[in-house]
Amino acid sequence: MLNQTMRACVVAILFLFPVVTTAAPSNAQRLADSLKPFIESFSGKRDSFSLTAKIGVPISNKKHEIVVQLDQIDEESINFEVKHKDYWIKLQRRENLTAIVLPLHEAAFVGKGKMTGPDTLKPRELTKQLVSQESMVGFYLPLVTKGDVSLLSLMLTSLLNPEFDEATNTWSHKGQYSWKFPKDATAIDFDSKYAKVHVELTDVTDQQRATPSFDGLQVTEVERAEVERQVVRGVRRAFEVLAPSPLLTAPKKVGRRVSNGELRWVDGERVVLLEGTPEQIGTAHAKLLKTETQRCVDSVLYVFGTFQMIRSGRWFKHDLQAAYKRLAPHIPEHHKQEVLALAEGLEIDPELARIINVFPELFHCSGFALFGKATADGKLYHGRVLDYMTTIGLQDAATTFVIAPRGRIPFVTVGYAGFIGSVSGMNDRGISLGEMGGRGEGKWDGVPMATLMRRALEECETLDEVKQLWQTSPRTCEYYYVFADGKTNEAVGVSATPEEIEFIEPGQSHPRLGEGIEDSVLLSSGQRLQTLRGRVEERYGKFDVENSKWLMSRPVSMKSNLHNVLFVPEDGVLFIANADHKLPAAERPYTRINLRELLHSMNEPVTSE
Repeated sequence: MLNQTMRACVVAILFLFPVVTTAAPSNAQRLADSLKPFIESFSGKRDSFSLTAKIGVPISNKKHEIVVQLDQIDEESINFEVKHKDYWIKLQRRENLTAIVLPLHEAAFVGKGKMTGPDTLKPRELTKQLVSQESMVGFYLPLVTKGDVSLLSLMLTSLLNPEFDEATNTWSHKGQYSWKFPKDATAIDFDSKYAKVHVELTDVTDQQRATPSFDGLQVTEVERAEVERQVVRGVRRAFEVLAPSPLLTAPKKVGRRVSNGELRWVDGERVVLLEGTPEQIGTAHAKLLKTETQRCVDSVLYVFGTFQMIRSGRWFKHDLQAAYKRLAPHIPEHHKQEVLALAEGLEIDPELARIINVFPELFHCSGFALFGKATADGKLYHGRVLDYMTTIGLQDAATTFVIAPRGRIPFVTVGYAGFIGSVSGMNDRGISLGEMGGRGEGKWDGVPMATLMRRALEECETLDEVKQLWQTSPRTCEYYYVFADGKTNEAVGVSATPEEIEFIEPGQSHPRLGEGIEDSVLLSSGQRLQTLRGRVEERYGKFDVENSKWLMSRPVSMKSNLHNVLFVPEDGVLFIANADHKLPAAERPYTRINLRELLHSMNEPVTSE
């Protein structure tokens, strides 16, 4: 629900611009007079001010009220607060202190001392820090921050012809929304079907200027630069996800080569080819995907991490560090070497690269394998649906990696920049794997799921070897899998926890999955499982590539559908669909990737930068 609330708030804020554009040019001065105190505040012409917004929005068919307050106290100090019945977060910044307070959790994260680093919450630099050109907000913001209210009003009032009620000082547009400036206050009332917003501008009070107190709170000390970075990068990335600019929605698709690596675009999908030692692979990964990796880090650590902090009352990075400490003994040394080279190439803290690569993938997904009598040609078709967090923008970092590690089996994995593990993959021995997350978060004394998946891709040649790897490895949390082998037309479903593992054979009936269907392995849950079973029964014996894609369409895939993959391991081919900012993966076109052809092309000479 927090994601929906954030989107509603951004929509309400962005409505400022189209609403006030609905006036006739003759009303420009009238509009300028009404907007002047607000524009002067945000353009830095006022040393201090307090802005309060009361926002009423419908979320899941229920009315919710959010109160947002910003106090600019002086050139070093601000208060910022968002309050809802289910969550409450306060940011307090003074010259030598920055704190995030979560009153409902009775917790405070406090950083003290001189502020250093590029991501700062200093009021004079706040707008340019929080908004990038990868968000449409970045295109609108200069209209406000330049502070020329007359020019702004003239430009805005030239766009449309509004209805204006002089008696109430209200602008309206075709009955869709209205914007009112009450005459007795420095305030704005906005009304539409999306939101009702009351904004009021006042002077800062002595109470708002007071030094923050943390009495009665559990205080966790955090490096001050880290506290400010959490907010700056989280908000900036959230604006990019909620209101993306063409830099994200229509990126330039330019290929490039570096030593041991190449970036290609295949029908609009980002494909990165890597080969060599762990150090060479990690270095090439960093050179080819530096920008995309930063987006992935910001989405995971700063957007999701902030949401998780508000939900749990814990500092998210500390949770990841604790998880990594328990997981590290079970991670192969060559994977650690690759992550270290990746961090060095990206010029980021190696610890950051390590903890991002053990980010808990608690996915809610579906998977299937069909072969023999179930398919039109007897081939094995292995489908994998990843339903997870399109709301944090991971789709901007979506990358298909074709990797030929020296001395190990080459493979393809459908993943994300900066992430070396696998959640969906196939190797050139015809082994394909997909996972589905369950419960048990916090059971981290074993091999990370994504590490185990990658190990299977680069080590296993048969389905029995994959099963043996899972049986003999210490496991984490609760996960479900579909493993398949295109050489033998074999597949198996897997239910695995740290304590036990169960293999579900094709056609096997199961209490959770229902009656078995011959030559089929189907894994999902709830209504999605029932739909998946019904579709298999409806077209049994007719499944080919197109019918198998249909199996993964909505509602088997959820609204949060991040990527879908259809493996045809006998042919060394896979079909990939990634979500964008408008559509889930299931509603996007599939791209055909031929692993064998790409691996063959990697034998061609690759020049250095």
